[in-house]
Amino acid sequence: MASFDIDGELVRKLADLLRETGLTEVEFAEGDRRIRVTRHAAVAAVSVAPPPLAVPTAARPGQGPQVPPGAVTSPMVGTAYVAAEPGAPPFVKPGDPVKTGQTVMIIEAMKVMNPIKAPRGGIVTQVLVADAQPVEFGEVLLIIE
Repeated sequence: MASFDIDGELVRKLADLLRETGLTEVEFAEGDRRIRVTRHAAVAAVSVAPPPLAVPTAARPGQGPQVPPGAVTSPMVGTAYVAAEPGAPPFVKPGDPVKTGQTVMIIEAMKVMNPIKAPRGGIVTQVLVADAQPVEFGEVLLIIE
């Protein structure tokens, strides 16, 4: 049987990441070694968000749709979550001020929760995805003005 040395410092860093982001689980894999840190929370009812608003985009001849100014786009394909866990308040909602680097959403991709950070400060004017909605790479998630 192979021995598996626990990297205590890595576990502490992952636990700190859970606290900072409000996530309930994070996993780190390197080669055949895998460390998962979870934080259990009370199970709450899932709320259904209204359908997202359409984002008008203007296309130039010969180019694809233009991303609106202040748009925060998805850096990956996955499932978007607007709150840290079911039943929790959303990270942001229209009218909320945000600071650069603030977590505004989570995208789950391949069972890894990826915090989406605000690229700049401002006011959230639109949230364009519902909780647990599948998203594509480059899809507009929200707009900060």
